[in-house]
Amino acid sequence: MNRTTPQRRSSSRRQTSVPSTPPREPQTIPQSWALARTSSTPVDLQPSLGREAEEGEYLDRQDGDGGSPIEDSQTGASLGQETDENSSTPATHNSPLPRQRPHLTAQNPTPGYELAPITPELARWIRLRSQDLKLRQSDRQWAVDLVNHLRDSLLVFLKNSDEQPYFQSASVLNSGSYYEMVKIHNPNEFDMMLKLQSPSRLKMTELDQYHGLFYEVALSRPTRSHIRSFLLEDGLTISASKIIREMHRLVRKFISTYKVPGNSWLWVVERKRPNSPAVTLSLLEVDNGKEELLSVDVVPALELPSSQSWPLAARAGPDVNNWLGKKNRRSLTHQTCFFVPKKPPGPNLSEAAKESWRISFSHIEKELIKTHGNKRTCCESSATKCCRKQCFKLLKCLIEGLKKRYPQELDALCSYHGKTVFLHTLSIRAQDSLWTPHYLPACFMHLLGALEGHARSGLLPHFFVPTSNLFAAPTFPRKALVFLTEALEEQRRQGLPLLMPPAPAPPLAVHSPSNSQSQPSIVVQQTHVIQSPIIQPPKVIETKALVKMFNILALVVALVCVVCYLCPSVVGR
Repeated sequence: MNRTTPQRRSSSRRQTSVPSTPPREPQTIPQSWALARTSSTPVDLQPSLGREAEEGEYLDRQDGDGGSPIEDSQTGASLGQETDENSSTPATHNSPLPRQRPHLTAQNPTPGYELAPITPELARWIRLRSQDLKLRQSDRQWAVDLVNHLRDSLLVFLKNSDEQPYFQSASVLNSGSYYEMVKIHNPNEFDMMLKLQSPSRLKMTELDQYHGLFYEVALSRPTRSHIRSFLLEDGLTISASKIIREMHRLVRKFISTYKVPGNSWLWVVERKRPNSPAVTLSLLEVDNGKEELLSVDVVPALELPSSQSWPLAARAGPDVNNWLGKKNRRSLTHQTCFFVPKKPPGPNLSEAAKESWRISFSHIEKELIKTHGNKRTCCESSATKCCRKQCFKLLKCLIEGLKKRYPQELDALCSYHGKTVFLHTLSIRAQDSLWTPHYLPACFMHLLGALEGHARSGLLPHFFVPTSNLFAAPTFPRKALVFLTEALEEQRRQGLPLLMPPAPAPPLAVHSPSNSQSQPSIVVQQTHVIQSPIIQPPKVIETKALVKMFNILALVVALVCVVCYLCPSVVGR
């Protein structure tokens, strides 16, 4: 979770030239994912919706996929796909992927699979839903101000803390969906990466069974610096568990003395979650300590020295040559990377795995999503807009809906799977002309088809570490993968019901408990609300005192009525 509004990139970045490499796809929309304008197929883009685009009703000035599974470069067959094309059971990959980056194509996600036609009604709801996911400026500013104050105060506390000098030089790196400008519904979750410096070069030992995601991190030589408190017995290996414990202790001590501006809320430190590298803070109301308004994840992150290259498994880097160009790819791969103290999932871990670190590229992911255009000027001026971020927001909304409906079956699913599919799709469908706002419904259906294709093939390579399959067991169980495939297919065939507003609830019949005789019921019609609930800004919270007074007055009136009804003789006197 994070705080400050992301800054625009410098003008020098905007002027970066686009490589002359020809695009992989023609700039016309393939019939495999878009609607053909024929008499037999309904057109998804109506004139009225086009006017909405011109009037800016579904464009976000600050906001900007389909893709396909991995295919063999020679045969074109999906890697890991069952030989029976009619089989819907995904092939789960337990073996490591080859060191060479798999070849991605923009063809149909799976053999025999084609996207269903987009009806005008579905296209309309997709556009309306994308509008509904925008954050309100008033809510955003209120939340960001509180988180910014928390961040700055925490850094001052760490800098002045003499009991743990190693954290004095820490700094904050904003990450997460809010700072990528793809947060949906409410600005209620923020991420902070607390950057920790290494006194020397690091020795990164990849844990074999985790295919390039988890590492044992050690110093290249002995040191007398303050990091000595977090080393294991060998005097070189950095302990992930010691870093997390100390981070929790420092944050708890900080929160015990920290005062939230306004004195209407307070921050509390949540209990440590198993296998989580974050220290989670929740903002609660002083008068109502049960309702969480905001949450912030503070994640300690060990920064790789700038003089070192990425680990071998990530040397291939992000596949963005045809999207952003080779020059920009080199710029990305020359940036540093981070290691967060997160151990692999599962029981019976080795001693090295218990103290392991997971590699993180969240700062580069943020840069890729913010500067997403092929010409490096997309969504930066009124002349050029795209629907990339809107498609990603819709996919996140669908994933969130699936997890709420099937919390146990899809526990392994998270928004990072959607982000990985999105980045692969941006790399494949690189041209800005394929993402014009006019084609929002078709682009989103293409992105949804990409996720379904990856789930069906059981293969989703990590965008920066292609040897790691995010859909491999045990991280993503085979049973959950089959269920995800069927759930996505059901959503696609039924017209995305999870993106539709809920149907109006039936009227509620409220009967008076004070009269035993049958009386006509009082019908209370529920109000139909499409937009998700938002965080209450300060002005709304201040009106709760009036609501309490009104409730007390209503209770007094009700008591008087009951007395009058039960004791008419007393009233007659």
